[in-house]
Order: sequence, then structure tokens, then C-alpha cells
Amino acid sequence: MKKKKNIKTIIRQIVREEVAMAIKEVVTELKQPTQSKSQPKKIVEKKSFTKNSILNDVLNETAQDGDWKTMGGGEFTSDRMNELVGGQYGDMMNQQPQQVPSSDPMSQFLNKDYSQVLEKSIEKSKNKIGR
Repeated sequence: MKKKKNIKTIIRQIVREEVAMAIKEVVTELKQPTQSKSQPKKIVEKKSFTKNSILNDVLNETAQDGDWKTMGGGEFTSDRMNELVGGQYGDMMNQQPQQVPSSDPMSQFLNKDYSQVLEKSIEKSKNKIGR
């Protein structure tokens, strides 16, 4: 029984010493001026992108961070579209559509003017509705 009391007092003494040291550290930290000014965090409303809560958290964090907007050395706009698609965008915008040789039956089908057929079908559908 005496050994139990001795162990309890020793443990109490050790705990007091540790707590005292921890308190001293906290007090010295509080007394020192802070080196960096903390910036206030923006409170942003979380959006629901998907039903998966983990994925929503990641997407919201990414949206709030904003680093993705300037990836690749700057913001991607339509002016930089050529970089994004590997030089093909400028070519597409400056080219005339290629004409496929008319000997191919599929190209004849794809390049045929179907405006008259469309007009007739619209006319027919109006007649059916008007009955």
C-alpha cells in the first residue's frame, strides 16, 4: 500500500513538472510578437458538385484555392487556345472546310442539300396538325 502511494506521488510530481514546462512554453510563445500576419480566410459557400461528399470537399477546396486559374504561366483565354490544343485551333479557325471528292457515295450523302426535304416534312407535319 505504501508503494502505491509513493508511485502516485511520483506520478503527480512528474505530471506537475511537465504541465509547468508546457505552460512556460505557451506563455513565452504568447509574449513573443508574431512573425507573420495571418490573413483572414474567406468564407465561401460550399457548392454541391456531386452526390459524393469527399469529391465535393476536394472540388470546393480546389475552387477556393484558385491556383488552377494560372496554371501554365497565365490564365487561359480564347487568345491562348492555340497553345491548349497544340496549334490546331488556329488552323481550324483559318481554314475553309475541306471538300470530299464527290465520287464517294458517303460524301455525296453528307454533302447533299437537304433543305427541300426538310421543308416538305415541315409542310406535311403542319397539315397533319391542322386536320
